[in-house]
Amino acid sequence: MKLVFLGPPGAGKGTIAAKAKEYYSIPHISTGDLFRSAIANETELGKQVKAILAAGDLVPDSITIAMVKERLAKDDAKKGFILDGFPRTVAQAEALEKMSKLDAVVNFVLDEDIVVRRLSGRRMCKSTGRIYHIETLPPKVEGIDDETGEPLIQRPDDMPEAITNRLKVYEKSTEPLIGFYRAKGLLRDIDASTTPDEVMASMVRALRK
Repeated sequence: MKLVFLGPPGAGKGTIAAKAKEYYSIPHISTGDLFRSAIANETELGKQVKAILAAGDLVPDSITIAMVKERLAKDDAKKGFILDGFPRTVAQAEALEKMSKLDAVVNFVLDEDIVVRRLSGRRMCKSTGRIYHIETLPPKVEGIDDETGEPLIQRPDDMPEAITNRLKVYEKSTEPLIGFYRAKGLLRDIDASTTPDEVMASMVRALRK
């Protein structure tokens, strides 16, 4: 099963990818993880990415494409994969077509107000990175980490106004991509507002059709 996951921040792509990875026995490939791993292993591409990010620039398509191509050539990705964070542009989607034939592009659909509620409710322990949610995963004591006793923080990008801005950026950049895959008959829209188990079951049903 060769899949691409699309969806706004807060749609739960990472949670579903973890379930789908087990269900289909295929790797979950996130471009963020690819960058971090290449930088840590000091590969040629990793050194280039490190220098670009250190300068505060965006990683160009050519390097992102080369990294994904290198990863998809590995044995564990031969029978399938879940790509998350790639492609982000139509140019990247066209490059991916030359590398591999996709089975489907899963588009997780979520209303803006639910995204804002999900993300603005997140709280984090600064020293451990452990994530809580004031509604769905609250700490035992309000505002305090269960393990360390430290006060929990809200990340600046989880503030409602920052989330609204992130959604605008996401929609603007992803709209052409959604159109590209819809025209090819590859897009599967999945309602991401329910529980992770229900979202996973909907996706499996949609992919069987």
